[in-house]
Amino acid sequence: MPDRYDTNYDIGQDNMRKYGMDVHHPVFWISSLLILVFVIGTLIVPGPAKEAFDGAKGWSINNFDWLFSVGGNIFVIFCLLLIVMPVGKIRIGGEDAKPEYSNMSWFAMLFAAGMGIGLMFWSVAEPTAYYTAWFGTPLDVAERTPEAARTALGATMFHWGLHPWAIYAVVGLSLAFFSYNKGLPLTIRSAFYPLLKDGSWGWFGHVVDILAVLATIFGLATSLGFGAQQAASGLNFLFGVDNNISTQIAIIIGVTAVAIISVVRGLDGGVKVLSNINMALAAMLLAFVILLGPTLAIITGIGTTLVSYLANIVPLSNWIGREDETFYHGWTIFYWAWWISWSPFVGMFIARISKGRTVREFIVAVLLVPTLVTLVWMAAFGGAGLEQAQAGIGSLAGGITDASLALFQMLENLPIPQITSGVAVILVLVFFITSSDSGSLVIDSITAGGKVDAPVPQRIYWATLEGVIAAVLLFGGGADALGALQAAAITVGLPFTLVLIAMCVCLWMGLNHEAKFVTSKVPATEGV
Repeated sequence: MPDRYDTNYDIGQDNMRKYGMDVHHPVFWISSLLILVFVIGTLIVPGPAKEAFDGAKGWSINNFDWLFSVGGNIFVIFCLLLIVMPVGKIRIGGEDAKPEYSNMSWFAMLFAAGMGIGLMFWSVAEPTAYYTAWFGTPLDVAERTPEAARTALGATMFHWGLHPWAIYAVVGLSLAFFSYNKGLPLTIRSAFYPLLKDGSWGWFGHVVDILAVLATIFGLATSLGFGAQQAASGLNFLFGVDNNISTQIAIIIGVTAVAIISVVRGLDGGVKVLSNINMALAAMLLAFVILLGPTLAIITGIGTTLVSYLANIVPLSNWIGREDETFYHGWTIFYWAWWISWSPFVGMFIARISKGRTVREFIVAVLLVPTLVTLVWMAAFGGAGLEQAQAGIGSLAGGITDASLALFQMLENLPIPQITSGVAVILVLVFFITSSDSGSLVIDSITAGGKVDAPVPQRIYWATLEGVIAAVLLFGGGADALGALQAAAITVGLPFTLVLIAMCVCLWMGLNHEAKFVTSKVPATEGV
């Protein structure tokens, strides 16, 4: 059995079961109120709201770029140390715990929730943007040169490789460990028990959980709104469907409806099934691009991308005396703030599905395996896009004009573009459904005081709210309203950087507390 903490936690449960709800009183109601205030205020004055939140985002990024960079580096180093340290033998849930999901289903779910949709959107657009100097070039290399092509792939991997997955791993492992090994509720505040003890159940814990709810729902609603625009662009590109507000809201309604059905079915009947479908479709599309695209360039590009990534990871991680300030602030720090703002959602979801794994197995699967898969994906899609841009083939030769179209513009110059672009649109939509679904389950848990099986009406409430926020803001304020929502989510990344650094300290304390009870019992070699 795990060595559980001796605590009598009370985090303000408010029993509303007669209304079909089971909520954590301060967090649920304050979060709902703040969301309502934000949406109404943004609808009334979308332009000024975007300007205000853009100002807050810019202030955070420009004044605390060093904190985001240092934090990102700390998380990578901390996770790599956990792989080789003796505490890596500790099993989440105790030495007798068994995994609830197969390795394939487990990986499919964590990948789909983590960044599957982002890879669809940016895998072609981002390296092409760097190569053509669309909003800055990494490390100030000259645009449209062979060096620019190599650096573009390495910089793209930098943003989608070890650093973001380390952020997710820190949160996910902290929540899984303190919940399944120490008997604490599955909620963000539990990770701070080693430092705060029962003080974790007070107002500090309430504030942390409320910030987590706001970051999660703002991030999901933003992605749903922008994703609807991308899907509408794809439908317009394929079938001539008008890319207007009506089409985008219809997409949001459709995605939200399927997400509600999925969230009602739960993890096994909903997220797991959709994630497995997603991974199968993604694998088919990846194989198609490799085999029928510039195959030789893609195969050699895998090695080129890896070498560029490893060669540039240190200079790209440096925050002192950067000459490529436009790229550094506009891309890297923006990404770090975005990943951190998403970490409560993705981390908690990964925690929910990871019981029975050892710490070492968890870190390898969450940190290293996705990085390797992303390497192949970026080399294939990004490499194909760069090949077209360099050879003067198709729309990408002129650079990026609309990032949401870049994937379709690349597929247009490969065989059977109608079919492959159709598969891409389906993937985009299903990735959004899995993100919405898993995000709703996470918010349910936080606003239910750490319960992992919140009542069905409560799941429906949050899944519906995500779609309503995206549709209402898109209809009432357009790009300005969605931009304000995104800026608000990114601004939350600043305080959460400090939260994650403190999580590392608490997790280390907790693992060492556990180690003296289990390291002598767990074999030195476990399945990794």
